[in-house]
Amino acid sequence: MRRRNAALFTFGLLGTGVGAPALAQGTDAHARDTGVVVTRDVMVPMRDGIRLATDVYRPRADGGAATEKLPTILIRTPYDKGFDPYALGPSWGGHGYAVVVQDTRGRYKSEGVWHWLTDDGPDGFDTVDWISRQPWSNGDVGMWGISYLGGTAHALAMAGDPHLKTVIPIDAVSDMGYHGLRNGGAFELRFFNWIFSYGLDGSREALDSTNRRAFGSLSSERRVFLRQLPLRRGTTPLQLAPEYEEWLVQAMAHGANDDFWAQNDIIDHADRYKDIPVYLIGGWYDSWAGSTAANFVALSRRLKSPVYLIMGPWIHGSQDRSAHGQVSFGPDAAMSQLLPWWQEWFDHFLKGKDNSVGKAAPFSSRVRIFVMGTGDHTKDAQGRMAHGGRWRDEREWPLARTRYTSYYLQPGGGLALQPPAAERSETSFVFDPHDPVPTIGGNISSGDGILLQGGWDQRGGDAVWNWPRPVPLSARADVVVFQTPPLETDVEVTGPITVKLWASSNRRDTDFTAKLIDVHPPSPDYPQGFDLNLEDGIIRARFRDSLARERLMQPGTVYEFTIQLYPTANVFRKGHRIRVDISSSNFPRFDVNPNTGEPLNNNHGVLVATNTIYHDRAHPSHVVLPIIPALDR
Repeated sequence: MRRRNAALFTFGLLGTGVGAPALAQGTDAHARDTGVVVTRDVMVPMRDGIRLATDVYRPRADGGAATEKLPTILIRTPYDKGFDPYALGPSWGGHGYAVVVQDTRGRYKSEGVWHWLTDDGPDGFDTVDWISRQPWSNGDVGMWGISYLGGTAHALAMAGDPHLKTVIPIDAVSDMGYHGLRNGGAFELRFFNWIFSYGLDGSREALDSTNRRAFGSLSSERRVFLRQLPLRRGTTPLQLAPEYEEWLVQAMAHGANDDFWAQNDIIDHADRYKDIPVYLIGGWYDSWAGSTAANFVALSRRLKSPVYLIMGPWIHGSQDRSAHGQVSFGPDAAMSQLLPWWQEWFDHFLKGKDNSVGKAAPFSSRVRIFVMGTGDHTKDAQGRMAHGGRWRDEREWPLARTRYTSYYLQPGGGLALQPPAAERSETSFVFDPHDPVPTIGGNISSGDGILLQGGWDQRGGDAVWNWPRPVPLSARADVVVFQTPPLETDVEVTGPITVKLWASSNRRDTDFTAKLIDVHPPSPDYPQGFDLNLEDGIIRARFRDSLARERLMQPGTVYEFTIQLYPTANVFRKGHRIRVDISSSNFPRFDVNPNTGEPLNNNHGVLVATNTIYHDRAHPSHVVLPIIPALDR
């Protein structure tokens, strides 16, 4: 069942302090071909006595490991410490670092019961305390990690460990009550997929061969289970791994952004983050893009130490690639030398080297972004649309020169700078939870088998399991399209995106979704054009006033809704159209609202809803786009 791909390689760090065994208690393996000595499966005790399996890499010297005290790079992973697709242990160990790689609690060889990130602050703290007392440690620790691993890095930084000197969180888990896990009150079903597949791979229950067979069946049938929601305890083979079932059931039921999602809440608690250099790495099509950008804003205001941000046109954990989905962004989009790039940062802040940090790309400025859309939009040799783009250094995020511009939804499907003049204008559509709008691309991770990542033409096909017909989503009666005329000049949209919507429903609860699309005109390579998804968002109606509190609607009453889309950086070329699609579902990116108003993940039926969007003088629904003036690009 184990899926060996770099997208799973997600690291992090956290901590607390406690006594622990020396390396001599481990088993030394001499990696003669890499220039390092590896000590494997050191069982490091935590404050509660649980022991976490840990590998340590150190530079080789004559007769064994080097004896000098070294700075340490810590990696804490739920995806098996022996799985190292980037060869970080041997590479950084051979470069003069001690590298400590650890299975997080309850995963693979580590003891204990897995919980979603709640133990990773204290466990990281204890691990760093153990590192600091080893004879090979000089007491300085940095952390690196992608996704969950990056979440453990954030957790350790928020735990305030005194030995932690810097972190590189990449596409990292944080702010889970805002976006990335709960999103506008809806649940991101990629975590249903994570539990049913990746999560079970490393569970202690998977050590039993009978359980493994049951988990394999569970994973292979997860599309079927997705159609049978809500998920209830004890109703699937997931009950064989009770901590995973319990977390998933609770997570799907807990929509409010409160203490349940407090782990790694940097937006509200940047004051808890240790004042250390932070290098935030994210992608416009990454599942945590909203958090990465928001964390830069929060930490830049709080920390005196340098905070850097780089955002590329990437999907989750794929900074070394330049094409994602059906779209290519050009060879400059890929960071081909990932290890030297990350190592340069650690050399500067853990070894004090005067190098490219703060002087040359990609560290030449605090903010570096890839602005998509400047390609020729032909079909390349691999059959991908050449959307293109270019790198640009900036001084801040969001950009100070941004002109936040409202484009108003118009009667008849227009999108214009002028507010609607009609006294009354509205568009109604029927939302049937049994036939939700399919997801085609977007800000996805852990989506194997149910979701597509990155940029896609918004029409069906063989790759879309729940929309295999070659029909555009815009043809659906439950997708309401608003678009500009063909643009008379290039328009750059770079920054956060907000949709303000006035709407009503005949039900007490429902969802409203929004998607920003770059509409490419017909061309010889794309005779039907190409509707490129950029960003999307959702709001569950019961959370319209506050993500922390639920309040059901009165049927027929008009309410104002705010839908936060993830940020982007894209040039809409002359002749293209800016389009916003409004609907009430985006499945399986988000769980489908049953429209009943019952408690989340505990409905006993579904209702078809008639939802209405208002676009008139009293209800000027609009999208706020961050426009960058042409002279300032």
